[in-house]
Amino acid sequence: MAYLCNDELRLRQLEPGDLGFLYRWENDPLLWGVSEFVAPYSQNALKAYIENELKGIFVTGQLRLMIELKGSDEVVGTIDLFDFDPMSKRAGVGVFVVPDFQRRGLASAALSLLVDYVFGHLNLRQLHCKIDVDNVASLKLFERAGFERAGVLKDWVWADGCFRSVAVYQLINIKEDKV
Repeated sequence: MAYLCNDELRLRQLEPGDLGFLYRWENDPLLWGVSEFVAPYSQNALKAYIENELKGIFVTGQLRLMIELKGSDEVVGTIDLFDFDPMSKRAGVGVFVVPDFQRRGLASAALSLLVDYVFGHLNLRQLHCKIDVDNVASLKLFERAGFERAGVLKDWVWADGCFRSVAVYQLINIKEDKV
């Protein structure tokens, strides 16, 4: 089974040539509100990050994959695993698609590929994410993918000059319960 590609896109490992994308995206203050980072990254820091990613998720505790359109190899976003806990068999997940490619189903397709990979290859029991309660598009994305709301963390994130609440979502691998 090819876990990380379908007819439309593929998810691939970070490469040194991705530095420009990461530099642009990680240093965009508009995106800081959906991540836990609030300061710009230097190119040297991002180069080190890319090199570190090659060590693998079991060493770094995270995995960033680039979302590429199949055929054109155009990079349209990223999908991440973080807070990887192999003992408890869980990880956090986040997805970003550049604005010009949003609302085309690419985030949904990438998330579906990642879920198959995580449950089928990494043998995790669950994925989780935190989403701003006002980010309706992301809430719908994860709900359509089968994630269930586990709760709300009130005033969890400081963004845009105020505290923001986040919804916590989980996707449990029910197939594992039968093993």
